[in-house]
Amino acid sequence: MPLIVGMSMLLACQFVGELLARTLTLPIPGPVIGMVILLCALGVRGKVPSSLRTTGEGLLRYLTLLFVPAGVGLMVHARLIQNDLIAIVVTLIVSTAVTLAVTAWVMNWMVQRRGGRS
Repeated sequence: MPLIVGMSMLLACQFVGELLARTLTLPIPGPVIGMVILLCALGVRGKVPSSLRTTGEGLLRYLTLLFVPAGVGLMVHARLIQNDLIAIVVTLIVSTAVTLAVTAWVMNWMVQRRGGRS
């Protein structure tokens, strides 16, 4: 029963996110909005329900299986990737650098906000 309740929570958040994304024609995918909704709900609640924890741990146990379709897609579309390889590599390097810089900035801001205490 906990798995059904936990999966229902996840799917409800995804549904609401998808509904918002399509209704408001947002450029953000519905599942991402659903994750933000779930994060806000968990923040308000203050803890993760046991049913949601059980479901999440079960899904994480088989997370590696979700990479199989992506790997197959890479093999099937190898020629397309090869044609745009330079653009892909540059995008990966720039996005990684930006992510590292923003993470460092946020971490620095959080440390200064706490007054330099650890």
